[in-house]
Amino acid sequence: MMVKQGDLERRVQEFLQHPPTPHPHLDSGAGLSLVGAHRGDFTWSETCDCVFLCLSGGVTFFVALYDYEARTSDDLSFKKGDRFQIINNTEGDWWEARSINTGQKGYIPSNYVAPADSIQAEEWYFGKMGRKDAERLLLLPGNQRGTFLARESETTKGAYSLSIRDWDEVKGDNVKHYKIRKLDNGGYYITTRAQFETLQKLVKHYTEHADGLCYRLTTVCPTVKPQTQGLAKDAWEIPRESLRLELKLGQGCFGEVWMGTWNGTTKVAIKTLKPGTMSPEAFLQEAQIMKKLRHDKLVPLYAVVSEEPIYIVTEFMGKGSLLDFLKEGDGKYLKLPQLVDMASQIADGMAFIERMNYIHRDLRAANILVADNLVCKIADFGLARLIEDNEYTARQGAKFPIKWTAPEAALYGRFTIKSDVWSFGILLTELVTKGRVPYPGMVNREVLEQVERGYRMPCPQGCPESLHDMMRHCWKKEADERPTFEYIQSFLEDYFTATEPQYQPGDNL
Repeated sequence: MMVKQGDLERRVQEFLQHPPTPHPHLDSGAGLSLVGAHRGDFTWSETCDCVFLCLSGGVTFFVALYDYEARTSDDLSFKKGDRFQIINNTEGDWWEARSINTGQKGYIPSNYVAPADSIQAEEWYFGKMGRKDAERLLLLPGNQRGTFLARESETTKGAYSLSIRDWDEVKGDNVKHYKIRKLDNGGYYITTRAQFETLQKLVKHYTEHADGLCYRLTTVCPTVKPQTQGLAKDAWEIPRESLRLELKLGQGCFGEVWMGTWNGTTKVAIKTLKPGTMSPEAFLQEAQIMKKLRHDKLVPLYAVVSEEPIYIVTEFMGKGSLLDFLKEGDGKYLKLPQLVDMASQIADGMAFIERMNYIHRDLRAANILVADNLVCKIADFGLARLIEDNEYTARQGAKFPIKWTAPEAALYGRFTIKSDVWSFGILLTELVTKGRVPYPGMVNREVLEQVERGYRMPCPQGCPESLHDMMRHCWKKEADERPTFEYIQSFLEDYFTATEPQYQPGDNL
């Protein structure tokens, strides 16, 4: 019998007040106790890795993974663990939902919820996460040996990885990764002698015994609440009055950057552009593309004010630009492992831009933003192409970043992902010199002439020769001979195991 939408709320409330009786032979383990239970036309059914509550009308209940504070009158506030019935999920990033806890209806960010009792709803499941990002999280200060997370396997489709923080006398704190394989009948195992019906049971087993792992699973890795996709439902072109500019963070040739608040509720960064910097029409067209470029190492574009003066609203990154962080912030005390890790994060974001056939055009430390725990994100991708300033478009004078720009781009306007690779090589020098201006003592014209003659910056003091070799690869005269960002990312991620295993900290690096 199909359930009419109008009857749904009454039926849900009735179900919650008189829940079904579990099958007598099933145990009462948390979360799975009602599998196979039934009452009238309500059933609980297990599908793949998910346990869904189904009405005859096919309703799946979702559970909140994080707290969320409503930003508009159309949003729903909720707490971690609250349950929802989804009314409309065709919008993608924001779903219309009804709270089972309060009965209220409104929009919720879709990346803050997961099907109830699914793997995705488990606190220890981190979804699509790379090995290096898992290591970054697990090695944060405060995490103890045995802290763990599970994630999708990067290399094997349908498999998972279990990442555990460990310690030994040789390596000190480190992370071990174990592949969780899937059996044909749907079970899971790390080693064939210990097989489990569900991923949940596998994790439970290894929290009780190490059983061959490096250490018993002790604590779920603390998670960071993700950014929502956009500020709210339909909040893309927003009125200027909805923004409050509160603290000026920086100023450049073409505008200012502010910390501010949107709608009196949400902390954001606001980039204001001087009138005449770019055509509002061209900007809006490019912003539609930029909005779709989503990666955890790119600063998300939240919203725009598309009439002059143009405002660009993005995620607020608490530590500011990488350049300022290296020169005046805590970055000046960092050693080579942290600096190389930051470089690998930037390469990760640029590898995504490379895969999307996009170009940054202005890659340098000033356009990288830093958050807590040394998380780096790339900002201002694609904007440089739109600048209409005569001095800038002529690629000369103080406004154009000659020292970061590949010769074919500076001289002939040939911007490609390979000219971005050149810029990345310059950015590496900014990292290891803690924000020093490239080509010290040389003016722009001199840099262009010298680089055309084959001059390349020497190895910075304290920088390993192997890292300088990577810089020189980025600065090959022929663009096609420069490495891909995918290659650079893997080189940097494995730098201290594959290239510099004997590294010892020095005075500066």
